[in-house]
Amino acid sequence: MKAFKLKKEDIKNLITWKGPEGCMATDRITVDGCKIGYMYREEPDSNYPDSGWRFFEGTENEAYMNEIKNSGVYKLNTICNYDTSIIPFLNSPIGSAFYKDENGEFKPEKLNIK
Repeated sequence: MKAFKLKKEDIKNLITWKGPEGCMATDRITVDGCKIGYMYREEPDSNYPDSGWRFFEGTENEAYMNEIKNSGVYKLNTICNYDTSIIPFLNSPIGSAFYKDENGEFKPEKLNIK
């Protein structure tokens, strides 16, 4: 069982979201407590309540990502509790991507998903 950085009782309702609330985040965020350094929104999986959002600390390599145990599916509100700086970007359209620059500010990036 994963030892999440935030306990269930620590999660506050930070957003009002219309639509599917599911998103993917890596353990670097939810277990290690790192801030989000890269995020993108892809076409949601229609078989699940998926928003299309994917969140990463930014240093996860291919080997890390290939281990399914290193990530999980969460509600968007839960991930907002880990890093509130993502909230202004959540209504960005599918195909949006953002990275944190050296000043800790999100900047847009061209999404290049295969």
